[in-house]
Amino acid sequence: MQEVLTALDLDDSPRARIARLVLSQPFQRLVTGLILLNAVTLGLETSGSIMAAYGDLLHAVDAALLLVFTAELALRIYAFRGRFFRDPWGLFDLVVVGIAWLPATGPLSVLRALRVLRVLRLVSVIPSLRLVVEAMLAALPGMGSIVALMALMFYVAAVMATKLYADVLPEKFGTLGDSLFTLFQLMTMEDWTNGIVLPVMEQQPWAWLFFIPFIVVSTFVVLNLFIGVIVESIQGMKEQREAAASAENRAERQADTAAVLAELRALRAEVAALRRAGGG
Repeated sequence: MQEVLTALDLDDSPRARIARLVLSQPFQRLVTGLILLNAVTLGLETSGSIMAAYGDLLHAVDAALLLVFTAELALRIYAFRGRFFRDPWGLFDLVVVGIAWLPATGPLSVLRALRVLRVLRLVSVIPSLRLVVEAMLAALPGMGSIVALMALMFYVAAVMATKLYADVLPEKFGTLGDSLFTLFQLMTMEDWTNGIVLPVMEQQPWAWLFFIPFIVVSTFVVLNLFIGVIVESIQGMKEQREAAASAENRAERQADTAAVLAELRALRAEVAALRRAGGG
């Protein structure tokens, strides 16, 4: 927030005042509260009994909130102009609010269900949520190698499972596609004992030598690598922001110190001038 205020060269112009308004903490809290209110109204609209009793009121509140969100976006666009469209979060808010303006009839009416995406604006408003999302996006390149490793492991295991257990449990391992889906079910540990492993072990008792290592590697090793990459990305981003904030604080302190020193030098010069005048 502060870096935006600094970059805008704020003065007493209307744009500057609006920029200070939309970036102020009270305004941000108000927007957050309205988004939460909109989340409640959208949830209430899923109840038939509530809609029968208060449908008109809920629609009126939803329309009023949409107007408020649109006005807020207009203020931000007016205040920041091109800078708004270079901000990914600004574009995200614009798309989410724009979807709500789609007509309720016609071929695009199905997109009206996406009005609930307005609730996701909480991500762009709350800094901690924004940090998590940005860290996850920053971690995507690091996840590429993990995804490739998992895909390779799944393919090798699926080929082995198809060759080993196609005759034993054809509905689960009859084809390569079936084996891939079954192994994914094993990774999520959804009914993996009674539905998959035990029926195979009834005919091949040593089948656990294949299934148990696969579950351990896929569920407890590879998936935890994803978590590790995301956590590392979040920690790194927090450290970068703290370092930037620390550098900004140091710069402000240095500027304040330089201003004080300049005033002291000017004061000393005035005192020296007064002494010379008094001595003369």
